[in-house]
Amino acid sequence: MNIAEIFELENLRFVEQSFADLTDSRLNAILTEQGANEGRLLLDEAEEPLALAFQGADSWIAGTFLCRNPSVALIDLFESVNGEIFQENRAVFAAAVREYFSTALTAQVSPSIEDLNPARRGILGTLIENTWGSGSGETCVDCCCGSGVGSLVLRDLGYSPLSYDNDASLLSRGLFTGRLLPAETMCLNATIASQYVEPSPKGIGIMMGEINSFSQDMWELIVQELFASTKETLITVGTEPEARLVAAWGEEMGRTVDVKENPADPIYDLWVCQSIIE
Repeated sequence: MNIAEIFELENLRFVEQSFADLTDSRLNAILTEQGANEGRLLLDEAEEPLALAFQGADSWIAGTFLCRNPSVALIDLFESVNGEIFQENRAVFAAAVREYFSTALTAQVSPSIEDLNPARRGILGTLIENTWGSGSGETCVDCCCGSGVGSLVLRDLGYSPLSYDNDASLLSRGLFTGRLLPAETMCLNATIASQYVEPSPKGIGIMMGEINSFSQDMWELIVQELFASTKETLITVGTEPEARLVAAWGEEMGRTVDVKENPADPIYDLWVCQSIIE
């Protein structure tokens, strides 16, 4: 189901220009300034606001509240036009929002060159299956998903990926090939991922790095965000010193982290960090 269908409209656009804008409360004022002839409020199953849509002079425009709250001025505007109220499951709406912005991304950003070694799908699949076994539809975050090989493998194994990266061209490649699916994919800054991603049972960060003196602070934030939003986490890196850093970051957060070598893939996933929070 897409956004327009949820609101029972033929066409609808968001005031947000990208998925990353969902946290920007300044957009509430911009939406209010559009004025309105009609309004539609979307609530979730707990009757919390998900979005507000208004019909202006020639189109419907909406703001989404998955990652921020509506302003008093927006609610007042809705009440002033005697708007209609709709209801939808939060997970269904969130998937529709991801699809909306992923579709826009593929229309605006050319795909990067193909970067997938065909053998990696099987090697990575074996690693994840040996670690967790097959899934039964549970969500697994794919942090820094790149062009989507990790998400593809998660889907192979029966998990439901929730994928994010800040490289739009890599995401465009993954969406173009089908390794990434629009309703599962987000273009965002992984150092603040918890502002957008709800806690999930599992998460992966495949081939993180290169973690060096220049990038270490950034990678620490990315790993901490992944640990904070997942109960069980699988991270791979290229070297033992990188793996020991990841383990130390996890242990500082009270997690148990097991580090081991993975000779099956001596290039991408040579060192594996398996972590769990009790």
